[in-house]
Amino acid sequence: MSNKILVVEDEAKIARTLRLYLEQAGFTVTISPTGSDALPSFRRERPDLVILDLGLPGMDGLDVAREIRREGNTSIIMLTARSEEADKLVGLELGADDYVTKPFSPREVVARVRTVLRRAQSAPTQPEAITVSNISLDPARRTVQVSDRAVELTPSEFELLSAFVRHPGQVFTRLQLLDLTQGEAYEGYERTIDQHIKNLRKKIEPDPSSPRYIVTVHGVGYKFSSE
Repeated sequence: MSNKILVVEDEAKIARTLRLYLEQAGFTVTISPTGSDALPSFRRERPDLVILDLGLPGMDGLDVAREIRREGNTSIIMLTARSEEADKLVGLELGADDYVTKPFSPREVVARVRTVLRRAQSAPTQPEAITVSNISLDPARRTVQVSDRAVELTPSEFELLSAFVRHPGQVFTRLQLLDLTQGEAYEGYERTIDQHIKNLRKKIEPDPSSPRYIVTVHGVGYKFSSE
């Protein structure tokens, strides 16, 4: 069965182009031209991934992302023509997995879709649970517990934490983390890692402002401390 993609895009030409390329790649595609249409479509279709334009008329794309996140961890790729970095960071903070800035290559979007879905649905290579310090991660069930408290993570956050706990003490650059979590390091998207780290810290750290587990190595990147 093919993966289902919901494309939320008010520009008809872009929506048609994305549908064409995604269907050629083997996906089942539903189009919603507005945010208010998108949520009923999302609840009805239960897509595997949502491609979401931030600049929607009426209900803003960020509001749509908030509602989707309230209902689960469905993967989200944002489309944006906005140059403001703040909009992208807000979207990532809401739990979006990736973003693509307009104008874009439809082939790049298809590649990103495949990468995000592969990350979300990949079979674990090590089914045994991993426990480091107070954090337990089960790759088979894709569950995380911190001091016996269940923590819900997005696919991107789960892959980041998995990389860290498998290699405690190892320093990762942002590009290395992109490569580990997305299968390919995209130059210019390193700041997405910073936002995912920020989100992850909010969920697992006793005090996110003074991280105990995910430590910044200034000028290099991040490492996981098991001390």
